[in-house]
Amino acid sequence: MTDVVIIGGGIVGLATALQIKQQRPGLSVVLIEKEPAVARHQTGHNSGVIHSGLYYKPGSLKATNCIRGYQMLLDFCQAEGVPYELCGKIVVATKPEELPQLDILFERGQLNGLTNIRKISAGEMRDIEPHVAGIAGIAVPYTGIIDYTQVCEKLAEKFQQLGGELRLNERVEQVTPGTSLSIVVTNRSRYETKLVVNCAGLYSDKIAQLTQRDPVDVRIVPFRGEYFKLKPHKEHLVKHLIYPVPDPNFPFLGVHFTRMVHGGVEAGPNAVLAFRREGYTKSDVNLKELYETLSWPGFQKVAAKYWQTGLGEMYRSFSKAAFTKALQALIPAIQEDDLEEGGAGVRAQACDRSGGLLDDFAILETDKAINVVNAPSPAATSSLSIGQTISEKVLSRF
Repeated sequence: MTDVVIIGGGIVGLATALQIKQQRPGLSVVLIEKEPAVARHQTGHNSGVIHSGLYYKPGSLKATNCIRGYQMLLDFCQAEGVPYELCGKIVVATKPEELPQLDILFERGQLNGLTNIRKISAGEMRDIEPHVAGIAGIAVPYTGIIDYTQVCEKLAEKFQQLGGELRLNERVEQVTPGTSLSIVVTNRSRYETKLVVNCAGLYSDKIAQLTQRDPVDVRIVPFRGEYFKLKPHKEHLVKHLIYPVPDPNFPFLGVHFTRMVHGGVEAGPNAVLAFRREGYTKSDVNLKELYETLSWPGFQKVAAKYWQTGLGEMYRSFSKAAFTKALQALIPAIQEDDLEEGGAGVRAQACDRSGGLLDDFAILETDKAINVVNAPSPAATSSLSIGQTISEKVLSRF
């Protein structure tokens, strides 16, 4: 019998596992991951940005966990020797109609405690990023870059040193809640546990449904973000990180330029519907999963509302010229030939039945399970804080 079974070996699951073992070493904790290594999906495919907390509504779970998690992440990396760089970023308004949203971002940042951000003029922006185009911006010195897979490997190492069990290559097939214990069945083992913690990311809604009899009224909709990389001879065009003013109605930050901690510069991502939950290429299709997405009433409402935005994102997915044009709004000197194909990631975006794309982190609890059903960006930055929040919920039951 195991006290706690955690499902999902991404950064949120690992941070939760470590926090539980640090705070209550005597609890038995097993973490189950279906892949042969940790951080194989959302965590290992993101752009490696340490977010500051600029974008998030003050008082929201995203804001509070990002601010707290930011410092916890830096402290962890310093203690464990995980490299990172606080290179800073600028958020750029390229047209007058973006200025009100830029002001809102600045106000949010201040309310979230980012006292060192500052508004900058077009001239000041070009002192920081000589090749950028824009009429006004915000300088955010807190933002950094990191390799989150390395963070996960260190989290896993420390978790196991404290006596935690990491079970790789095990896919959860069934969860049966009982009167006092739940039974978790994988393709290789069977576990009796007092509590299930679901950090399954792209499959978190599926696992949540296994843990309870009532319907889970959210569905994970997978959005693929595709990147290009700047060819080495054009990397000098980007000194820090360069972001546009985001669309406040859409839970994505728009195409941007990101320096990477191991070298190179990424450009992107777009945001297109993935045809399977772990669909990292255009040809990666799972008809059953695609049907589940398309038939979900909430997604149908999202599609009806944002179809023009969606078509634009899809067009950029298939047209390098269109993708380049979007990047040129920030750096006009970028040409199509300056870009080479980069990686891609899939964001697990929870969508409710009414068509709401959940903007905040979401945790659903039953007497036998704690389900993290929405933890997109900035979950990696926030992971140790989210892990602490979940561990407190776990420990309150023991």
